[in-house]
This record gives sequence, C-alpha cells and structure tokens, in this order.
Amino acid sequence: MLFEDHFKPISGNSEGEFRDRGSRFIGYAYHVTSEPEIKELIHQAKKIHPKANHHCYAFRLGPGGNIFRFSDDREPSGSAGKPIYGVLLSNDLTDVLIIVVRYFGGTLLGVPGLINAYREAAAQAVANGSIITLPVTVRYRICFEYELMSHVMTMIKQSNAEIISQEMNENCKLTLSVLKSASEQFYQDVLNNHIIKSKCIIETL
Repeated sequence: MLFEDHFKPISGNSEGEFRDRGSRFIGYAYHVTSEPEIKELIHQAKKIHPKANHHCYAFRLGPGGNIFRFSDDREPSGSAGKPIYGVLLSNDLTDVLIIVVRYFGGTLLGVPGLINAYREAAAQAVANGSIITLPVTVRYRICFEYELMSHVMTMIKQSNAEIISQEMNENCKLTLSVLKSASEQFYQDVLNNHIIKSKCIIETL
C-alpha cells in the first residue's frame, strides 16, 4: 500500500501490445470495483477475441489489495497470470484488472519467453493508462438536534471530514466521509463529547 489513507487504481481503461516471434499479446487494463464486473469483462474479452489462443488475467480489489486472483488460461503454470499480477504489485495498483489476450504465432516461446511477453503486454497497458490516487475513507451518519449544529460542525472541521449529504431540520442528519486513519478518533470524539453525546446518534455506513 502507498499510504493507509490512499490507494492507487487507474483512471478508465487502457490497452497495450507486445509481439514476440509471431505471437501477439494484447493487454487490457480496467478500473474495477467488484468480482461480478471482472467476470463480465473477461467474458467480453473472450467474445471480442474468440480466435485467440489464451485469455490470461490478474486482478486486485480493495484498498489493501486483499482480494486477488490470476489465471494462466492453459498456458504453462506460472507463465502468464503471475507475471501479469506482478505488474499490479510493482505499480502498487488495486481495483484494477489486467487481461492479456494471446494469438499464437507458430513458434514456442518457452516459459521465460512467455513470462516476459505477458509481463510486457500488461506493463504497456498500464503505461498507456493513467494511475490515480484515491482516499481510503469511512462513512458515518450523524443524527442530532439542530441546537447542536455549531458543536457538530466544529468536530467535523477538526477531523477534516467531508459532508456527503445533509438534511437540516429540527432534527438534522449528516452523512460524512472521514479518512480511515482519522475515523476511529472521530467516532470516539463524538461519543465522548459531553455536550452532544446524549443528543446525538452516530453510525457507520
């Protein structure tokens, strides 16, 4: 991870290509947020390239990259999926799927050649895209009486929280986004504030 408060996906989608001894390797990089989305993109790649010999991929999901998978799709074990996954790791990317489609050119490349080819195609796809940095946040909903507005707003300002939505009536409701590293302290500050704790409800979304 880059920082506890940030993670790095790519913006949009991008492509790259690598050729070796007649074989063509086409890399596609996507910004993704769920496994169903990933399955659909892999399915689409197979529809777009029905005559390709292999459709190999790797992905990481979540701010910590804790959900990941890679596939050699019938290439020799460790020759395709892992090199693609290595590109995600070396660029510290998450919420990213890379698919590399191979058209066999008639000459065997051997495992070292395949590792290099899949890695290069994946790296080109990433290089042709735009890596962005996004915050890791926790969302809260706070409900309180209007008379406590100034106290609540002071706490929000001190924590650098972002107001996502608000309902300002006799009873107010705010939805907030707080950086992960500051979220627990913010939650405890609200619960322990002697002025608002008995008249305020805070919940994690």
